[in-house]
Amino acid sequence: MYAILDIETTGGQFNEEGITEIAIYKFDGHEVVDQFISLVNPEKPIQPFVVKLTGINNAMLRSAPKFYEIAKRIIEITENCIVVAHNASFDYRILRTEFSRLGYDFVRPTLCTVELSQKLIPGQPSYSLGKLVRSLGIPVTDRHRASGDALATVKLFKMILDKDVSKEILISLIKAEIKKGLSPKLLDIVESLPTRTGIYYIHNEKGDLIYIGKSKNIKKRINQHFTGTSGKSKKIQRDVFAVTYEETGSELIALLKESEEIKINKPIYNRAQRKSIFQYALYVEKDANGYLALKVQKADGRKKEITSFTSIQEGKSLLHKITAEYQLCQKINGLYETKNGCFQHKIKECKGACLNQEPSEAYNERVEEFISEMKFDNNNMVIIDRGRNVNERSAVLIENGIYKGYCFFDLNYQINNIEILKNIIIPMQNNRDTRTIIQGYLRRHKVIRIVKF
Repeated sequence: MYAILDIETTGGQFNEEGITEIAIYKFDGHEVVDQFISLVNPEKPIQPFVVKLTGINNAMLRSAPKFYEIAKRIIEITENCIVVAHNASFDYRILRTEFSRLGYDFVRPTLCTVELSQKLIPGQPSYSLGKLVRSLGIPVTDRHRASGDALATVKLFKMILDKDVSKEILISLIKAEIKKGLSPKLLDIVESLPTRTGIYYIHNEKGDLIYIGKSKNIKKRINQHFTGTSGKSKKIQRDVFAVTYEETGSELIALLKESEEIKINKPIYNRAQRKSIFQYALYVEKDANGYLALKVQKADGRKKEITSFTSIQEGKSLLHKITAEYQLCQKINGLYETKNGCFQHKIKECKGACLNQEPSEAYNERVEEFISEMKFDNNNMVIIDRGRNVNERSAVLIENGIYKGYCFFDLNYQINNIEILKNIIIPMQNNRDTRTIIQGYLRRHKVIRIVKF
């Protein structure tokens, strides 16, 4: 759990400031589950420049509760939480100072979104909250008021968690949980999970990642791991301490995240997926009669492939579909062995290339048409699909034919403005696997829309 907070103060000399307003949002990594917002009577005057900045004046605070009256609620909402703030050292120091005046030692682990942003969103002109969220297209209301700033920090922290592909923040949270003691039962773990699309992370008792997977129903998939009888399932059941997850809404993003994060984190029980899972590929070659033949073969890095597959059956299935759709020849594509014409020619769905009755130029045009539709070389496009909730969409960015990454957005101008889009994109590796995942997904699924630019 995270307690994401913002504090407004009276200003003044170091360690003599008083709190004028506090906002705390309790965040479970997915959504806000509790909140506390209050003006506070600091029992001292506010500096004039602070009044101009925040709009909070002395008159507004006369009837507000004093700090000792809200101290218990602050302790309760931040208990067992990591305190997160933009410039956390300031907010945490102010809180500790106020509690020390009451004779209480307020201690919580902290995370600073300034430091995390500098690491995970590099190259920004400014890391002040206002300028940073503006450059990322994050809406903010009530700027320089605790509630508005804390809510903007929640949205910023969500983006930071998405960009943390090595899962350092997540693992540090699990390690903090482990210090509290008892290992949860497998049933309790399953019950805490959603029935939605996303990525799940299985941790051992040290907090280390031992398995990463994706599913359209996370709860159902974890239940299969915990009830399975295979060697891998039994090892997971033996070693699991906690399961965390990230909803993606879009299955495409779940597939891309799974591929990337397995390669980065190298979990012990994902050994097979650390290398490419696409062992077969589709190639084009000219036959003796000048016809372009499409062939599914064992993947060969020395040859230029059109797309790739996890199995030869998947490849052959697609090749049958392509052959029918583009009126190509089963015999030329190695799907029908015969010395005469292919079966498709007999039912008049092949134009006779198998018998040299169709000019190779006309036949090859259709093959080239298929190849150009399959590839997105030099394409600039944004694939827009479902988000994690009804108000959100996901976007996958391809620039000059290169997969750049993905993001989530809830305002159209975030993707219509290419510079904002590039700021909020979670950068990902462009490789053979990602290209195949995107090609395969677009082949088999409808997305909300594709925007070309």
